Formats: sequence, structure tokens, C-alpha cells
Amino acid sequence: MKTIRDVMTRGVEVIDPNATLKQAAEMMQRFNVGPLPVCAGDKLMGLVTDRDLVVRGIAMGHDPDTSKVSSVMSEDVECIHPDASLEEAAELMKDRQIRRLLVVDDDKNLMGILSLGDLSHEASDTTAAQTLEQISEPSRSLH
Repeated sequence: MKTIRDVMTRGVEVIDPNATLKQAAEMMQRFNVGPLPVCAGDKLMGLVTDRDLVVRGIAMGHDPDTSKVSSVMSEDVECIHPDASLEEAAELMKDRQIRRLLVVDDDKNLMGILSLGDLSHEASDTTAAQTLEQISEPSRSLH
């Protein structure tokens, strides 16, 4: 049985929590990504997205040249262990309606990222389809 370790993307670009919002935006542009894991060394601290930069940063009056990523990042991030099964990942993605899971070891060191795309290449067609369907439903918090 394949595990997350077998299919995750390794070598993920990360940003330091003390980097500025502008530096985060520049990295997102350079690597063509929306989310960036925030790490102090290898230790996962949180996640910052392009939306965080705009909604929690710019819209709230943060100066992109001086405000730190740590001031707008999400600290409570869904993670999964590299030895977890693809089925566990699919269930977590469905339950939380998310398209990416950060992969961390027991010490919260970032090892990689598992995207819905990674999962769809390796999981059964049924699992991938059900996961995408659940993720695409309107947020449960709006009901």
C-alpha cells in the first residue's frame, strides 16, 4: 500500500516567518504558487497564502515592505504524517475541504506537500473523484 511519502512533492519552497509580505508575494510570483509554508529552519510554523497577503495584510493596512509574514499567516494548518495512507489523506481533504496537506514528521519538520493532483495520480478514480467533489462543495460554515 502506498503512503504519503511515496507520492508527496518534496523540495517545497518555504518562507521565513520574519520575511516581509512583499518578499512573500515576490516568491509566490517567482514560483507561480499561491501558498507558501512558513518555516523556521525545517520546523513548520504555519502557512501564508496570496489571499492572506491581500485580506489579512494589505486590506488591514499592513505595510508590505515592513510587515512580517508571521503577522498574516495561519498557524493552525492541516498536516499529515508521511507514513499515512492515501485514503487517510483523501478523508482529511474531504472533511476539511482543502486541496493541499503539508507533510510533517513527528517533530513538525516539513518534509513535503501533498496536493489533490498528487492524490489523483495515485489514488483510485473513485477516491479522487469523491475527494474533489467534497472539496468543491460550498463551505459548511456558510450553512
